[in-house]
Parts: sequence; structure tokens; C-alpha cells
Amino acid sequence: MKKVIGLFLVVVIIPFFGFSQSIDNIDYISPFYNGLAAIKQNSEWAFINEKGAIVIDFRDDLVITESPEGNFPVFKNDRCLIEAKQDGISYFGYINTYGNTVIEPQYLNARNFDNGVAIVLELFKEQVGRNKALGKNVVYDKYLEAVIDTNGTIKTYVSPKRVNVILDKDFLKAPPKITSKFISDSLYAIEGENKKWEIIQANQ
Repeated sequence: MKKVIGLFLVVVIIPFFGFSQSIDNIDYISPFYNGLAAIKQNSEWAFINEKGAIVIDFRDDLVITESPEGNFPVFKNDRCLIEAKQDGISYFGYINTYGNTVIEPQYLNARNFDNGVAIVLELFKEQVGRNKALGKNVVYDKYLEAVIDTNGTIKTYVSPKRVNVILDKDFLKAPPKITSKFISDSLYAIEGENKKWEIIQANQ
């Protein structure tokens, strides 16, 4: 009886897994907000999505937000604060989640959005008289605390108080303080000079 020797070829299929994009030399990685996390490299920040892809490249104009989880730029309501300097004065605006500027830097200070609105210091000029000798109007720079929507449209003014400001880097060494805050959809609290708070209902 002949012996039959069977030769079996075993084909081993090894699945191939591609390597994902690598981002190295990162100094800081924030938690995810609005589906994006901020990453820091040297003095610049960028944003990655939940797949680890950079969706907003490194830049130096993103504003840091202080939180119990750390200090980093953050998106809220699809908006992130940016800062631009002009003649040594800081002006604040917002970008969207594509990195495009949607509200130009124009405010002397600004906060993150919350429920579709944000508190900003709107700058304006007020004519108080006219210098007849020079033939020029006498104009003061002032600001008001305003509430804007995500398009930059003013919804209301938190306080009617107009604050004088000198737009000179030697006088304005830091952004003026925002004294109001949200406590509900229609209620705001304003801190007075005596450190006491006043609760007001904003006009919608």
C-alpha cells in the first residue's frame, strides 16, 4: 500500500493596519470642548479633533481661558477668542471652528460665549464739543458692556454706564475689567466699585 503524503500550504493572512498621523513635541494637551482640544507647542496653540487631526494650525493669537482643568484656549458655541494688538492696545474678536475670523478684533475685552451670547466691552467715540480755534470736534473714547450673539450683533447693553478710556499703551497697560456676568438667560450681576453686586434684568 502506497503512502500518500499530503502537502498542505497554509496561507497566513496578516492584516495590515496603517499608522495614524503623529503629532510630537507637544507641551500641553487640553480636554475636549465643543469637539476640539487645544494643543501647545512652544508659545503657539492649535486645535485637534477627536480623531487626532489638526483642524486649526498653530497660531499665536488665541486667548487663554482659565479653568479648574487648566489654562488653554477653548471653543464655546463654536467660537474661540482671539487677540490682536494695534499700537500696543489689545483688541478681542472670535474665530469659528474652521479657524476663520467671524468677529473681527474690536472689543477692549471679551468673554467666551455661553448659551449663544457673550459679554464684551464695545468701544465707541462720543463727541462732547467742538474746538472752534482748531475747527475740530472734541471726541472722547468710551466703552460699554454689551451682550453680543455669535455673529457679533449687539443684543443688549448690560449697563448704561459709559466709561472713559485713553487708547494709549502707556495708560492702558491691560484690558479693562468686565464687571458683569451671566447668572441666568436674562439676569446679569454687575460688580460695583464697592465690591457689592447688583442683579439686573437685561432688555432683550
